[in-house]
Amino acid sequence: MPYRDHSAGECAGAWERDRRRAARRVLIISASVGAGHDGAADELSRRLEADGFRVDRVDFLDLLPARLGRLLSGSYRRLLACAPSGYQRLYAATEHNKRPGGAIRALLRSAERRTLRAVAADTCAVVSTYPGASQVLGALRLRGRLSVPVVTYLTDFSVHALWVARGVDAHLAVHPIPAGQARALGAAGVTVGGPVAARRFTPATEEGRRAARARFGLPAEVPLALLVAGSWGVGPVEQVVGEIAASGAAVPVVVCGHNEALADRLRAAGVAHVFGWVADMPGLMSAADVLVQNAGGLSSLEAFAAGLPVASYRCIPGHGQTNASALDAAGLAVWIKDADRLEPVLTELLDGRLGRRQRERGLALFGSARGPVQVIAEVADRAATGRVRGRVPVRRRGLRLGRRSVAAMAAAVATITLGIGAPLAEAYRDSPTRFAALTHFLEEDRI
Repeated sequence: MPYRDHSAGECAGAWERDRRRAARRVLIISASVGAGHDGAADELSRRLEADGFRVDRVDFLDLLPARLGRLLSGSYRRLLACAPSGYQRLYAATEHNKRPGGAIRALLRSAERRTLRAVAADTCAVVSTYPGASQVLGALRLRGRLSVPVVTYLTDFSVHALWVARGVDAHLAVHPIPAGQARALGAAGVTVGGPVAARRFTPATEEGRRAARARFGLPAEVPLALLVAGSWGVGPVEQVVGEIAASGAAVPVVVCGHNEALADRLRAAGVAHVFGWVADMPGLMSAADVLVQNAGGLSSLEAFAAGLPVASYRCIPGHGQTNASALDAAGLAVWIKDADRLEPVLTELLDGRLGRRQRERGLALFGSARGPVQVIAEVADRAATGRVRGRVPVRRRGLRLGRRSVAAMAAAVATITLGIGAPLAEAYRDSPTRFAALTHFLEEDRI
């Protein structure tokens, strides 16, 4: 890095900024729904701490009463695996609503007290990487219950309406396309801050590629297509493995995440290169030549940082397809919609101009001088100097809910995780103890 001669005033200003940041605290609220929300929160935490902030972390699922958060996550996972068409219908029905329905807002209010308790007295900003958390935080800001600024980091490349919450001070997008979608939905303070990926994701040298292949037991000379399907291993993975192998363009290398049953089935079917949860994804990406994905989440952004071309294929419904569309429109990842196009597109990504162009555009995403951490730091610094103030308090009557409305509300809140519906309501009807606990919490937790 070239030497820069700082003036005394600049040095004093930098010292004061660092001193102020070292005494300030940022709360990040994520959610263990898949790995993307937590993955973004992990990297934001590391970078904020490197910038001198103290960081607290909270899982939004733990802020919901009566273990409802865990039930939501589990039901969402089962729906994606067993009834993807139902997920698609729920996603489409809520995709453009500029405000959540009344039942969803009511249940989200049940997380408000615990959310406020999670905000330490010296917190200077709250960052959300999950739409349900953003809705709760925005509501608290609007009513004056939360006096510190709230920043939503949009982890997806496309923006569902639930990501945009009234009352949130700033929305950070990874690219102009999701930024434009957020603005169209009425988001405040939209800024393109670029993606976050762990710094270990970098383009591989030829020597590094050979070493990574040897370490993972992969063939040394043939093209490798790394197939990912999120931490849950959902979607028609077995079909895609067969189609990639049949295309002859590349040898499939499959990451099944936590889906051990899927990994066992693939191995039993004779697939040579199958992995479960991989801790060293930077190393595995170094071994690959192209990434094939079906959800458009964190793995795609990590592949861009690693210099891999990306193809979206047989995407899961809902956000998988909207992310694929947005990535394709940005020229970052081609969306293969026809099986007949799989072989020629993979070939072009491996050796042609399309692959070179996508690598360049993917790496350019990380060249922004004003990244998301800098934007968050600026918001926090303005709050510390009193230039960001809380909303004017609005008095509201407490919310009273009867037992019948709780089951309906629990079903409606499925759209927080975008797709559970009736199974959630049935689960509560079949569990009187948990149902009673949720009813009591909702009736008593009136902020």
